[in-house]
Amino acid sequence: MAAALRRRSVPSPVVFRAAMQRPAGPPSRPSSPEGAGGGGWLSALRFDNLALRSLPVDPSEDGAPRAVPGACFARVRPTPLRNPRLVAASPPALALLGLEAGGPEAEREAEAALYFSGNRLLPGSEPAAHCYCGHQFGSFAGQLGDGAAIYLGEVRGPRGARWELQLKGAGITPFSRQADGRKVLRSSIREFLCSEAMFHLGIPTTRAGTCVTSDSEVVRDIFYDGNPKKERCSVVLRIAPTFIRFGSFEIFKPPDEYTGRKGPSVNRNDIRIQMLDYVIGTFYPEIQEAHADNSIQRNATFFKEITKRTARLVAEWQCVGFCHGVLNTDNMSIVGLTIDYGPFGFMDRYDPEHICNGSDNTGRYAYNKQPEICKWNLGKLAEALVPELPLEISELILEEEYDAEFEKHYLQKMRKKLGLIQLELEEDSKLVSELLETMHLTGGDFTNIFYLLSSFSVDTDPSRLEDFLEKLMSQCASVEELRVAFKPQMDPRQLSMMLMLAQSNPQLFALIGTKANINKELERIEQFSKLQQLTEADLLSKNKRHWTEWLEKYRVRLHKEVENISDVDAWNTERVKVMNSNNPKYILRNYIAQNAIEAAENGDFSEVRNVLKLLENPFQETEDCAEIEEETTSAAAACAQATRSRLPYCSKPPLWASELCVT
Repeated sequence: MAAALRRRSVPSPVVFRAAMQRPAGPPSRPSSPEGAGGGGWLSALRFDNLALRSLPVDPSEDGAPRAVPGACFARVRPTPLRNPRLVAASPPALALLGLEAGGPEAEREAEAALYFSGNRLLPGSEPAAHCYCGHQFGSFAGQLGDGAAIYLGEVRGPRGARWELQLKGAGITPFSRQADGRKVLRSSIREFLCSEAMFHLGIPTTRAGTCVTSDSEVVRDIFYDGNPKKERCSVVLRIAPTFIRFGSFEIFKPPDEYTGRKGPSVNRNDIRIQMLDYVIGTFYPEIQEAHADNSIQRNATFFKEITKRTARLVAEWQCVGFCHGVLNTDNMSIVGLTIDYGPFGFMDRYDPEHICNGSDNTGRYAYNKQPEICKWNLGKLAEALVPELPLEISELILEEEYDAEFEKHYLQKMRKKLGLIQLELEEDSKLVSELLETMHLTGGDFTNIFYLLSSFSVDTDPSRLEDFLEKLMSQCASVEELRVAFKPQMDPRQLSMMLMLAQSNPQLFALIGTKANINKELERIEQFSKLQQLTEADLLSKNKRHWTEWLEKYRVRLHKEVENISDVDAWNTERVKVMNSNNPKYILRNYIAQNAIEAAENGDFSEVRNVLKLLENPFQETEDCAEIEEETTSAAAACAQATRSRLPYCSKPPLWASELCVT
């Protein structure tokens, strides 16, 4: 699903397929001539393509969309682009491959654009597309696969690690279905920036080395509203130990009882065994070594480990307010990484029911649903491992391990975010819950309020408390912001029709809406009506009361930390240090990404590069961050056509950002 940022409109109960056309690219296929890349910056790359040696590859050379039975990969060739050029590169990600800055920058950028667009192949690369299936929004979809991503091969890094390279957006593969295998600039910039942002936040993730755009174009109906437009084809170089996912093991699924769809490799348990041998032996070698003589025990230990990794991963997401948006089984990494950045979003105003994906009409992948959905996906992985791991074993592991691991890791992380570094008390879970409830009641900015808490003083000086409350109030939603947030989304006539239909024809109503959606809209109308009567002074008074009550509980808990501490100053210094290394100042908010996208679409890539630099150090403002802020603000002030005032990157979103919708 491509990510599109748009002005928010009334959600339609019907989702239309995007209009897609093949790009008018050069007729020739990419070449890999003798000596290609020799002597250049990329000549340092050394390919060792273990996956293609270990797993079955389809013998057909047909690159057109088709079913691919009995194979994990199909060989493909990237489709070249017209005039590829580099938007941005991530030096820390490229360093994993042994690519360090050196030589003229213009030459490096030209080489990266040529090879990481897919226009020319690196010696040793073996482009292929991976076959997988998936449960999408709860229903089995059959064969999916790499419809827009191409495996280039695996590179040995300077420390011996093996890294798989992918070009996302490099053209048609056998898994492209009705699409064109292309990605556009807006979605490519978002994936590029968020991959690196998540890494620097300390969250397991795939990486992004480069983002390349071009003069080739595709047509996209961005908002599914019958108004298609041309957009530039772009490609992201993705880097990970592997891109194998839960859905990779679903290619063996027999016909689904609900959708009737099946995997392309039904009854090929031999391939399932090959995949397990490859995945466990390559990415979980300690498990392979410990259980080499007992495959059931080995597979059970592997499933237990991926269960715990997934639980810890989603706990990390919850603690930074990250919403994935499309948590289908084909978007779940088999090694516990965040994978496939589409309509993701970092939550601004705290709302446990926040939905970042405008196409998620039922809220299946809402912020507060992510932990249970990831557990559900693990259940589908368990089913896909039968008979090599009996379901009664995997289901027991899932029930015993997942919730406990999630809750333990979540609370450990939240204690660090609150600076609770001395004691682990049972009451801490309630303190966290009450904090989040206070944020919800006051429309608090999730990221900025956590960041502010490190400056909270445990002393009882009323003036210092008042100053701190003023800072907190600035991070709570204003009446105007709340009115925008709770503005009814349905036309009154549409809502009235839906309510009547729910009573008169429940079967038809079930096809176009849900009771939960209608109830949510009714709640929105009620809240919006109350907000019309609310003044800023009343809101401020209410918010101060809520925060004063919670801060008193927080102060009591902090005092317990220092009861047996002789050097309170040293404790406080350490507390602030821990909090500032767990509460980011900078995240990739939608409005920040949108500003970078709009500049890039106008040919200016500097904002993408500035934001990337900023996100490399998300926890503390450094001299580099200050310089970026200053340069960007100056540039915006100098731009005569600037229509939006430039905010500091750490600001909560401006009002116009509430109209952005990612689909």
